[in-house]
Amino acid sequence: MTVAPRLSAKDLSISFAATPVLDRLSVALPDGKVTAIVGPNACGKSTLLRSLARLQPAGRGQVILDGKDIAKENSKSVAKRLAILSQSPVAPEGLSIRDLVLRGRTPHQSAWRQFSREDAAAVDHALEVTGLRPLADRALDTLSGGQRQRAWIAMALAQDTQILLLDEPTTYLDLPHQIELLQLVRDLNRNTGRTVAMVLHDINLAARYCDHVIALKGGVVQSQGAVAEVITERLMAEVFDLSCTIIADPNHGTPHVIPN
Repeated sequence: MTVAPRLSAKDLSISFAATPVLDRLSVALPDGKVTAIVGPNACGKSTLLRSLARLQPAGRGQVILDGKDIAKENSKSVAKRLAILSQSPVAPEGLSIRDLVLRGRTPHQSAWRQFSREDAAAVDHALEVTGLRPLADRALDTLSGGQRQRAWIAMALAQDTQILLLDEPTTYLDLPHQIELLQLVRDLNRNTGRTVAMVLHDINLAARYCDHVIALKGGVVQSQGAVAEVITERLMAEVFDLSCTIIADPNHGTPHVIPN
């Protein structure tokens, strides 16, 4: 018997000021896999990710989390199962890495349950796996771009959810730091079984570090499936208007796009 993915969207439509952004879109995130959401600028990638996290209400259709309409779920319940890191997040000036990561524990706290041993353990673990333990008391605004992104991911990890959504996590990072961050995300997926979805612009990096791809154009799904099935010369022409040749990456065997 096929088990439905924990997070999916069905016939999702969203418009801004009467302009359609997503049009009857249906997608599913494979459990325990890393999914890349790709497409040209302004095609609805970030809107889709925000909709999956319930940050953007659906005009029509539904987002389904664990078999239920996410719009009808309790906010704290959702936050215990799903974490999202939005584009270019901002923290108060002078906030330390440890204090930022601690904010990820908010869904697990209440007026009757403040900072606990479980919170401390989750924060320490998040700092450890992101390599930030030695920098924990540093102010966030003194870090490099790559270190800051790691700190934000550590906050999302401290939230201790099995679903992690990342909106353009490599933005403003140079190539070595992009690779470092994507390797971190892939390692987290492989080591913990977390389901991850990321909005990415670099198709070759998406092919190397992800298992599944959702390709959008004009708010419509053009293709979704395994990397090798989706990233084809035909799709690159149809979605990105790019004439290219695709070869196997000599080091990883994944599709590698070479513009003609």
